[in-house]
Amino acid sequence: MTAAQPHEVTLSSAGVTPEDVIAVARHNAKVMISAEALAGVERVREHIEKLAHSETPAYGISTGFGALANRHIPADMRTQLQKSLIRSHSAGMGPAVEREVVRALMFLRAKTLASGRTGVRPVVLQTMVDVLNAGITPVVREFGSLGCSGDLAPLSHCALVLMGEGEAAGPDGVIRPVPELLAEAGITPVELAEKEGLALVNGTDGMLGMLLMAIADLSLLLTTADITAALSVEGLLGTDQVFVPELHLELRPHPGQAASAENMLAVLANSPIVASHRVGDSRVQDAYSLRCAPQVAGAARDTVDHALMVATRELAAAIDNPVVLPDGRVSSNGNFHGAPVAYVLDFLAIVSADVASIAERRTDRMLDPARSHGLPAFLAGDPGVDSGLMIAQYTQAGLVSDSKRLAVPASVDSIPSSAMQEDHVSMGWHAARKLCKSVENLRRVLAIELVTATRAIDMRTAMSDGVLVPGPAGAAVIEVLRATVPGPGSDRFLSPELEEADRLVGSGAIRAAAEQATGPLH
Repeated sequence: MTAAQPHEVTLSSAGVTPEDVIAVARHNAKVMISAEALAGVERVREHIEKLAHSETPAYGISTGFGALANRHIPADMRTQLQKSLIRSHSAGMGPAVEREVVRALMFLRAKTLASGRTGVRPVVLQTMVDVLNAGITPVVREFGSLGCSGDLAPLSHCALVLMGEGEAAGPDGVIRPVPELLAEAGITPVELAEKEGLALVNGTDGMLGMLLMAIADLSLLLTTADITAALSVEGLLGTDQVFVPELHLELRPHPGQAASAENMLAVLANSPIVASHRVGDSRVQDAYSLRCAPQVAGAARDTVDHALMVATRELAAAIDNPVVLPDGRVSSNGNFHGAPVAYVLDFLAIVSADVASIAERRTDRMLDPARSHGLPAFLAGDPGVDSGLMIAQYTQAGLVSDSKRLAVPASVDSIPSSAMQEDHVSMGWHAARKLCKSVENLRRVLAIELVTATRAIDMRTAMSDGVLVPGPAGAAVIEVLRATVPGPGSDRFLSPELEEADRLVGSGAIRAAAEQATGPLH
């Protein structure tokens, strides 16, 4: 099961944790701002006010933006400048992205505003937090960010709502006029002042939020993949001896591989099915999809660890352009470039696709009577009359094929923009959107392997008159699954059963069931 989530998260100048982001994005944790952070924001804003009234032009404070940075903007036009920036940059198109993505995006931008490096007034930070706490979700469109100069369009759509404009949904998910939503929540729209428009849109917050959520999801799914792989070993009469510790960390010191092997060995512990063919089995080795499962899932684990390191560093960043340095300088910079985040987003899409691919191969093996070691074709109740899980594997193959296409990296692409001022961009937002879909595909692929492996085990048990039964972990998983997903039998409407298995995988219920027997898994 997922761990209990905090009901309240506090923003301070020191930053936040990955768990804080998940709590706000997915579990509606209330956001507070520390007095220390508000004082720091106020102090830096006083410095910005002095620069705004200076005769010397300062980028983003008294000038235009991007390719238009050479124009000095008179004081009486600067409020209009901020409005124009946000309105013009709110140019996204396509379907709306998920609520959790928007909440992560806004929370991470609020985190940077609270750092005291952006020069906004405290009221801007407070208003963004108030919108989050009111459950108001700006409508952010799929296309508009190039992952450079920040996630400009997505963040602009959020900033527009702070101004009392744009599109937003209330706590009930229904899109309504923004002034009406803000009024009901007692929130006064913000009149943006110098520097504040740029501060609201110059960050990697969208791609970082999606990376953090993908890491959380993959951490659960990779443990679940070890469980479903172990159940497939039972279903296919495979051996557990390739998972013993002395074959892993001592010989090949990749920690993820050792963790996955240990997980699989724990799930297979005390399995009568596995014990039944330790002597007298003519097979020398299992297929790669069984024998090499820890090597693949383990490499995925190590890649997720690397991605978490990058995400943690980015989470500690205060990204804005220009940024206010501790000595008071307001300095232009390129920290908004999303390359560090984009690379690991693409790397994780490769990982997700490959773990799905090896799981599909195990599924296909259980359905093929030439390779399943005595199981009925397609695990059908009456092969020929029934098709069993034949088309479930088609669905799995389609998901894997889609994930392979999604594994093509976005970060190697770059289309120049802003009259060649932004002549190299990261495409990190697109890498993140691909990864979200790939992780969803992986979850569904594992759900189908779960349904297949448990049906194979049930059939082994029935065919042996109850002699070949799974180990305690497999039995616990089957018990949880069978509460809502029936076992072998005649063909029936299969889609709802696969969707229910998908729900159980995503909720952590399958992992929790296995851990009832094994104790905590890696």
